[in-house]
Amino acid sequence: MAPRASRQILERTTLGNGLRVVVAPDHASPLVGVAVVYDVGFRSEPPGRTGFAHLFEHLMFQGSAHVAKMEHARLVEGAGGVFNGSTRSDLTTYYEALPAGALDLALWLEADRMGAPAVTEENLANQIAVVEEEIKVNVLNQPYGGFPWISLPELAFDTYPNAHNGYGDFTHLERATVADAVAFHARYYAPSNATLAVAGDCDPDDVVALAERYFGSIASGRAPVAGPWSEPAPREERRRVIDDPLAPQPAFALGYRTPDPVGDLSHHLAYVAAASVLGDGDASRLRARLMHHDHSVTDLGCSIGVFGGDSLMMRDPALFQVVVYHPDDVSTDELTTTIHEEIARLGTDGCRPDELDRVTAAFAGGFWQGVDSVNERAIMLASLETIHGRAGLLDELPDLLGAITPAAVAAAAADLASQHTARVEIHPTPDGGAS
Repeated sequence: MAPRASRQILERTTLGNGLRVVVAPDHASPLVGVAVVYDVGFRSEPPGRTGFAHLFEHLMFQGSAHVAKMEHARLVEGAGGVFNGSTRSDLTTYYEALPAGALDLALWLEADRMGAPAVTEENLANQIAVVEEEIKVNVLNQPYGGFPWISLPELAFDTYPNAHNGYGDFTHLERATVADAVAFHARYYAPSNATLAVAGDCDPDDVVALAERYFGSIASGRAPVAGPWSEPAPREERRRVIDDPLAPQPAFALGYRTPDPVGDLSHHLAYVAAASVLGDGDASRLRARLMHHDHSVTDLGCSIGVFGGDSLMMRDPALFQVVVYHPDDVSTDELTTTIHEEIARLGTDGCRPDELDRVTAAFAGGFWQGVDSVNERAIMLASLETIHGRAGLLDELPDLLGAITPAAVAAAAADLASQHTARVEIHPTPDGGAS
């Protein structure tokens, strides 16, 4: 099945300083989504500076050349909008969703902090404290904290970019200096390393003119080369046990390798389909067997990426993950054996056409629902342009997945069944510690 024609008008241009601009007009509602995506993430952090990409994301909200601290929030919210940011393996994203009349404001705010964020000793110190508190809340004092997005890559990979903790080590965070932050901004926050996307009630010519007005004078800089992050697959099984005094029941995650999401997208999508056949929804094979037939697990899911399902927003390598929560009296080894059996069965017997129809229909429905808001659409467009060089891929993805054949899914499962896995286990314990 060939990808059907684009569902939306896309305008793409590049400013003289290298900033890519993508515009997707949609006049269904008087709203606009604005996203600026920088080609920098956890995997760009230098050794000894774990957590720096996320820390710098926080710094970008502390004011800029013409915007006082907290004024960004006051201006956006005062205009009836929302805003936020996020850091992932290869991308850092900033966004606003506002009434269409506030587009000028959003672009001016983003340009001001791209050109000159307020990097001061005071801002750096207070944001280090904020990030450390976030880690305490989300990881150190949370059941299953950092599982599996921190613990599984640490085991599955060997090289620093892929294996280190992107949230950051406290020692590394506290060692950060203003000079480090200034250098990080100069290296990664240049227009040539960013994409601006605007979706919603706007005119492409107006957006490009505003982008030129506000971003055009920012010095281009030299875009750093991203990666390569690839590394050889493990040659033996890997296992790590983490004792968690807060966990109410055991859990484990299995990690497998997938083809390159960028360089081999169609092949990679066969693994995305296999993940859905195996673990997406109650009709999926693993959930049907282990949850509803054997009653041996309380929850199970399959996904690809670091945060689950984000592999299209990252470069190679990506992990195919099976994440399982189960009662104390059920053996992790037995569950792992059953999972391997089901993956191998999918590889040898293949999947039924109705199974594949189900998962591709569910993917398309969830995908279009996810980008229905102008905010999420802008983020997706900017992310796809940054990672794949093709914002228009947004319209093609559901049909590309729909073109995957049962034979391709079977081949993906057969490959998974042949791999050496990484397995992280969470053991509830009153004592804590890790082994």
